[in-house]
Amino acid sequence: MTCLGSGALAAAPRTADKPLPPSQLKVTEGATRRRPDGRLDVDGARLRAILPGSDSSRAELRFTPHAPSEEQRALQSRAPRQQVGLKLRALDGCNVVYVMWRFTPKPGLVVNYKRNPGLHRSADCGNSGYVTVRPTRRVALGAPAWGREHVLRVELTRPTLRVWADDTLAWEGALPAEAFSFDGPVGLRSDNVRLTLQLRVPPP
Repeated sequence: MTCLGSGALAAAPRTADKPLPPSQLKVTEGATRRRPDGRLDVDGARLRAILPGSDSSRAELRFTPHAPSEEQRALQSRAPRQQVGLKLRALDGCNVVYVMWRFTPKPGLVVNYKRNPGLHRSADCGNSGYVTVRPTRRVALGAPAWGREHVLRVELTRPTLRVWADDTLAWEGALPAEAFSFDGPVGLRSDNVRLTLQLRVPPP
């Protein structure tokens, strides 16, 4: 794989260490700042980004959360939330699968997808179309620890999605057919958290 900017129940997918230029990351909302080592800093309340041309079958997000962002912005649903995670099959802002590790209000790992046929911009679909996916296997997780590096890995072999958190297989389940009615690259998302991150995906 290439990269950009408790006991396991199964081995986490292995990754390679060759950096991918952070310039290939397309930021659609928010901003990043590149460190000399190629990692990216996020200071704002929101980050939305994708890696065009990437394959959603595997991805790894390494991140160190530093503190809540100075500005706190509620979600479109008006819910206050602090979280960071991966986007899969990210066609656009209205059709995407999310794997999110939440700090607040309820810590833990959540997998959901957003599906809105015929709509493509967040301004068009708003908060509509979200469906939370129930796992067949789950390990209870607390919030990511401030100041510590964490690793979130995913492997998607249709229809099964597996999610590792710090090398523990923390979530496993089948995505419904609706989540495969759209397709797109890997991406990332954060809400209301200052962090340093690096995204790794398989080479094209």
